[in-house]
Amino acid sequence: MEVYAGLDLHSTNTYVAMIDGENNVLYKQRHRNDVLAILSALDPFKKNIQGVVVESTYNWYWLVDGLMDAGYRVHLANVSAIKQYEGLKQIDDRRSSLWLANLLRLNILPTGYIYPKEERPTRDLLRKRLQLIRHRTSHVLSVKNILARNLGIRMKTYDIKKLKAAEVGALFPDKETRLMVMSSIGLIQHLQEEIDGIEAVITKKLKIRKDFMKLLTVPGIGTILGLTIMLEVGDINRFPTVGDYSSYCRCIRSIRTSNGKVTGYGNSRNGNKYLAWAYLEAAHHARRWHEAIRSYYERKISRTNKIVAIKTVSHKLARASYYVMRDGVDYDQARLFA
Repeated sequence: MEVYAGLDLHSTNTYVAMIDGENNVLYKQRHRNDVLAILSALDPFKKNIQGVVVESTYNWYWLVDGLMDAGYRVHLANVSAIKQYEGLKQIDDRRSSLWLANLLRLNILPTGYIYPKEERPTRDLLRKRLQLIRHRTSHVLSVKNILARNLGIRMKTYDIKKLKAAEVGALFPDKETRLMVMSSIGLIQHLQEEIDGIEAVITKKLKIRKDFMKLLTVPGIGTILGLTIMLEVGDINRFPTVGDYSSYCRCIRSIRTSNGKVTGYGNSRNGNKYLAWAYLEAAHHARRWHEAIRSYYERKISRTNKIVAIKTVSHKLARASYYVMRDGVDYDQARLFA
């Protein structure tokens, strides 16, 4: 007898359901989020279980690792690609877990990538770095806003990061505004120290693998961005085409058309937000320091706006990176910006 298991994972509990090869229900029960409790539920059927489907939620690490350590064949369900019949009047945890198991039984389950366990902590540390950078940027923008609102002046980001209390006192006579600015300056400097610390740990522990080394030839991509892309991609061969990779990097607009008319929009958040950020960062660096890219960016601005222009550059860099990683070749500017 073949058995297929579907696990609907939540923050505090998991609904476990199992079916046989004829879609007959064998088991359905909710369990607390404890790997031993879930393994105990699966154990009577272990010899016949063909696979276990786990919903890809924010907290899947512990469950997938526990199941794989116990010898189960685990599939991470790509929830955004799974569509249930819209005419159903009721959808609950029991039906969802049975649906996952049935998709596996029919061999039509859209799956996600189970990232190697040993590399996850380093990847997540780089993701923490991104979070800190965003916090730092929000405080830089806050200071710029205060300067523009009160003094009508603009200051470069580099200069804001280096502001001292005496300089802020000379700019603002009132105590309240000085306190606002200095609170942001203090946080900017603290966040910068944390970011520098993370980068030091990452670069000491990890080096760019040989198959990703050519990424450093792509404009705007240095060691940290190269490591970020390497850790987020994992295996470039899981993307059959450059279009699949660009879509995963959120570089392709999610839109539906029919007869030349827009009929709707898809989920623009499908894909990897960290890769999307990495290529935007690379695009900003590239437009500053590479003449061909700067010229292309300025031509785009003349016809559209800055946001569209920089997104277009990031899309081009993502496509170039795909071929660089897949084929192990150097970046060729003539092919990208002819």
